[in-house]
Amino acid sequence: MACRSIAFATTALLFSVMSARADDGALIGRWYAALLVADRTELSDLLADDVRINLDDLGVVQTKQEFIASIDDWQGAVAGAEIRHRIEKTEGGVTTVIACYDFPNNDALMQETFAIADNRITASSQAAIAENCDAY
Repeated sequence: MACRSIAFATTALLFSVMSARADDGALIGRWYAALLVADRTELSDLLADDVRINLDDLGVVQTKQEFIASIDDWQGAVAGAEIRHRIEKTEGGVTTVIACYDFPNNDALMQETFAIADNRITASSQAAIAENCDAY
């Protein structure tokens, strides 16, 4: 009887973890879809109010308000682009993503991390790992 209870609890925990990972993956998919079309409303909905977005290569850390305000500039840059991404790992509440930003005149391969809680991005960092997407 005790073994059955342990097995049930372990199975329930496993499904809970798998569901959380699937939810995080869906949220990250929504992030890139919104980023591609510069959808300020969706991006705002995905970000926690106290989020910090660290753009490592630029040495900039943005608040939610600063990030949303920067979307005007981003909208011009992303016109005609493609963004491909794949989740590399999820560990300790942080999901690491490799993303290829394929702009009309150049591309860049990025490593991005997302901390997610309560279906919101609470922290994000972004750093270039290559000047092209050949390794994607």
